[in-house]
Amino acid sequence: MMTDLFSQFASTTSLGIPLILVAMLTPWLLFPTPSTKWVSNRLLTFQNWFLTLFTKQLLLPLNTPAHKWAFLLASLMVFLLSMNLLGLLPYTFTPTTQLSINLGLAVPLWLATVLTGFRNQFNHSLAHFLPEGTPAPLIPVLILIETISLFIRPLALGVRLTANLTAGHLLIHLISSAVSAIFPLSISASLLTFTVLILLTILEIAVAMIQAYVFVLLLSLYLQENT
Repeated sequence: MMTDLFSQFASTTSLGIPLILVAMLTPWLLFPTPSTKWVSNRLLTFQNWFLTLFTKQLLLPLNTPAHKWAFLLASLMVFLLSMNLLGLLPYTFTPTTQLSINLGLAVPLWLATVLTGFRNQFNHSLAHFLPEGTPAPLIPVLILIETISLFIRPLALGVRLTANLTAGHLLIHLISSAVSAIFPLSISASLLTFTVLILLTILEIAVAMIQAYVFVLLLSLYLQENT
């Protein structure tokens, strides 16, 4: 029994052990393993089409050295998309509503893009901190601002994903509670509220897909700046 609205975001436990790792590994079990047969089934064909289309769209604006990240970015996209969508099912847990999980994904990947830039083009990466033609009195201020903007990027990645998914889950929970509360008073009002709930659920499915794509897209843009 939930004590408050935010208790639904607490990781489920079994014998005192958090099951968040099980929730994170479950999406990978839903994807079939590659087959050695020449003729694939519909699921494998759709999976290959989706990954090929997504990889092409993602790597189109990137330079050739950044294409080495194709497997990592595609895997991250599938991972986030699966967890976001599975979290909308009843009696499930969404790991991506936890800020610690999202920051655990955002910080290392953002740091890898920054280190890649300093390794491959050190002078160009340092030039981002001070635009050309800056007046001398503004140099310390601009360097400080650019440094803060650089370090706030992984925080923005994690908070954006957490906030959007958390807000959607809270709205669904509130409206579903309203449906059961209004039903004894007015059936027509309850049906209207239930219609709003269905539309909100469809919207939340779209948000879950868009937020996974935005997370990976922003990482690719950070990578583009450093390659």
